[in-house]
Amino acid sequence: MIIVLKKSPDLDQIDRLTDWLKSLGVGIHLSEGATQVILGVIGDTSVVDIDMIRRFDIVEDVKRIQEPYKNANRKFHPDDLIVNIGSDVSLGGGHFQMIAGPCSVESEEQICLIAESVKKSGVRVLRGGAFKPRTSPYSFQGLRAAGIELLLKAKEKTGLYIVTEIMDISQLPYFENIDIIQVGARNMQNFELLKELGHTQKPILLKRGLANTLEELLMSAEYIMSGGNEQVILCERGIRTFETATRNTLDISAIPMLKNLTHLPIIVDPSHATGLSHLVHPMALAAVAAGADGLIIEVHNDPVHALCDGKQSLTPQIFEQVAQSIQQIRPFSWKRE
Repeated sequence: MIIVLKKSPDLDQIDRLTDWLKSLGVGIHLSEGATQVILGVIGDTSVVDIDMIRRFDIVEDVKRIQEPYKNANRKFHPDDLIVNIGSDVSLGGGHFQMIAGPCSVESEEQICLIAESVKKSGVRVLRGGAFKPRTSPYSFQGLRAAGIELLLKAKEKTGLYIVTEIMDISQLPYFENIDIIQVGARNMQNFELLKELGHTQKPILLKRGLANTLEELLMSAEYIMSGGNEQVILCERGIRTFETATRNTLDISAIPMLKNLTHLPIIVDPSHATGLSHLVHPMALAAVAAGADGLIIEVHNDPVHALCDGKQSLTPQIFEQVAQSIQQIRPFSWKRE
């Protein structure tokens, strides 16, 4: 249920209304937009009498909503969410970011070299895998804790913010100095992990599962947000279909659809979506044209010898070309207003 308040509502009346609602056992989320103040009523709203709410002078309208996700629902939050990264970088709400780096951290030389190269292309956030979920148990599993340390060395050297994937709650202590925690497609419905991340104060990059609906993605975001952490970034990374020519099928329609359903920023991963480096550029352009708030692209200095996903990785030189073409459509916006 959402309660739309009249302009410039009396604060004492807001307190009386929220106190009464809380006495009924429901939760309240207050959202102050540019033009409206909205109260989101969360929980068993069947006990709430709409006619009683309308008797409050400050109430303009009351609506019951059918979607099971509340915190992630645009009806609760008309204005786009701006996720703050570090002290001077934002994403969403008009702020566009390019995130780039290798699928896996392989060495200090490799990650620092790539970090320096993508920074020259305008990137402010470096991606790199330390803990790697792989289909085969015989594939490279990442450097794990040592990989985190190498990412932090690259951060110290270049000033770039870091995003890397977590696979299990037990790994959380390693992420103390990581700026954005990524939840991969395979863990999108690891609800115990999502609940734990809801208690952190770090931005969470949540990837859509290989065969999950948009509602299921938003319900996963709801798990995080219901714990108190509202800094969630959604990521469309392709879904599994009958097509075998590409690794996955990039769902471009998910971008405008999610924009309609939620206030959370949405970025796109054209690398994992296609699995082929020559398709990354056109899919990146398509994603930006469709309204994405950012891109996350795999870049490797030597893709042929990469320990993970070399076929979909761009060289720093090719990435520079991609970044320049993206800038012509959607300039990068780093600093907060």
